Amino acid sequence: MSASGIPSQIALPLGGSLLTNAQRIVIGNANTAVVEALQSPDRWPFHVAVLTGPPRSGKSLIGRWARAHLGAEHLEVIDDAEGLDEADLFHRWNAVQQGGLREGNALLLIANTDEEHGGWRITLPDLASRIGGSLQLTIQAPDDEMARELILAQAEQRGLSLPEGAADYLVPRTTRSFAAIEALVSAIDRISLERQTPATMSVWRAALEALHGPEQQRLL
Repeated sequence: MSASGIPSQIALPLGGSLLTNAQRIVIGNANTAVVEALQSPDRWPFHVAVLTGPPRSGKSLIGRWARAHLGAEHLEVIDDAEGLDEADLFHRWNAVQQGGLREGNALLLIANTDEEHGGWRITLPDLASRIGGSLQLTIQAPDDEMARELILAQAEQRGLSLPEGAADYLVPRTTRSFAAIEALVSAIDRISLERQTPATMSVWRAALEALHGPEQQRLL
């Protein structure tokens, strides 16, 4: 335990996965640094961290996992922070400074900064400077190894049985993004159910064509 009462280290199976609410969070190149940083909130500037990342990248799941393992009394997590009233957010930021880690207080803000969600444009100058000075954590795009694990995790969550070699076939043929991988597994599941057949290669190809068009046979 640190002097603040927050656990100084959390056992993290990096390169594997975390479990929260029966959902598996795949840990890989895209989020290892984020998860490692969440071990030590006493080292965050101003005791505040800002977590951003691509759509469907598990930001909220990671936030819930951190809160559960650090303890709600130590970590406040605000999801969709970009939608919060700026005056309220400024008050929350100041409240953490007043308590500080002497009372075990830290604040994790999770925000959608992509243009699809309108970005996060802070108009209150004092808030913008404080948020900018906090620890910035960003989930990156998955590499091939993590993409394979994401495909398997998505299939597992849906109860979809994929034959051995499915992920190796699919990874080089789809976009390396969390949203694209989720859409691909969803399409495989849907087509398999529609055809009432196992999710074999013909189903994989149909899903890839549905998402990427008939020219998808080239490797992306």
